[in-house]
Amino acid sequence: MTKLVPSRQTEIDSVYHAALATIADEAAKIRGIAVGEEAAAAVLALRIDDGATAGESYRPYTQAGVYVPTVLPEAPQWIYRKPWLMTQPSQFRPGPPPGLESELWARDFNEVKALGSKNSQQRSAEQTEIARFWEEVMPPIYHGIVRSVANMPGREITQNARLFAAVTQASDDALIAVFDAKYHYGFWRPVTAIRNADIDGNNATERDPSWIPFIDTPMHPEYPCAHCIVSGAVGTVLQAEIGDGQTPLLITTSKAAGGVARSWTKLDDFMQEVASARIYDGVHYRNSGKVGSEMGKQIAQLSAKKYFLRNK
Repeated sequence: MTKLVPSRQTEIDSVYHAALATIADEAAKIRGIAVGEEAAAAVLALRIDDGATAGESYRPYTQAGVYVPTVLPEAPQWIYRKPWLMTQPSQFRPGPPPGLESELWARDFNEVKALGSKNSQQRSAEQTEIARFWEEVMPPIYHGIVRSVANMPGREITQNARLFAAVTQASDDALIAVFDAKYHYGFWRPVTAIRNADIDGNNATERDPSWIPFIDTPMHPEYPCAHCIVSGAVGTVLQAEIGDGQTPLLITTSKAAGGVARSWTKLDDFMQEVASARIYDGVHYRNSGKVGSEMGKQIAQLSAKKYFLRNK
């Protein structure tokens, strides 16, 4: 960890030594440290020049002398990163978003316009709580859900090491894949679409010149949903690990919601809630959530095959 974030070495060393202090000073401890250091060195060597530290070079679309908003979008360089599991960032790139003349576009437009506005009268109190909860920046919010499985009785440390590796690689590849698709299609966010509905050519959509979303819109293209692809990847990896066994109560907390916890008894319920939350937040369309979730599930299958199926 100190190789990646040397500025926090003191903090990392403190936590690391505190953890080691709980383990008896025996030969097994020494061997375990050696194995861990060897594994860390192997991962760092594997990821040399993987593109993660490449500088961004996004070029704003404009005409000479014409003002455009000056906040640059997030992570355009991620489309050049080396995946962990996929053969290339575009391996699971989906088809295009709905045509603006379609009924599907009108359905999604009107749903997010009604439920995702800052002061929506149609969004319920529970939906507002869900929206605020999933405003949390990922992936930390997903760690609690993974720990819900890792802390199940009878599990041992190598199982959990494998589980976290599988989840982390699937989640990271999911983000690579989603940014590849986002910047390939460049689809507009609800705040842009709703304020410009008079130019979409669809009579079933109506412009609202002052519409704003419940949360600040993330600075990258809309399609597909990034939270949804990660939740799809996490949920599917966990399902592969649990198999036919009993799903534990899944719990995690959200700093964005003030440390509030939410829980689910089914992985599908958790994944569906994430997709709905981004509509309530006013930043995504339902179809984008569905597409993102399916991409995440496909990527998770690669992780499950690598980490679980060969061990059963």
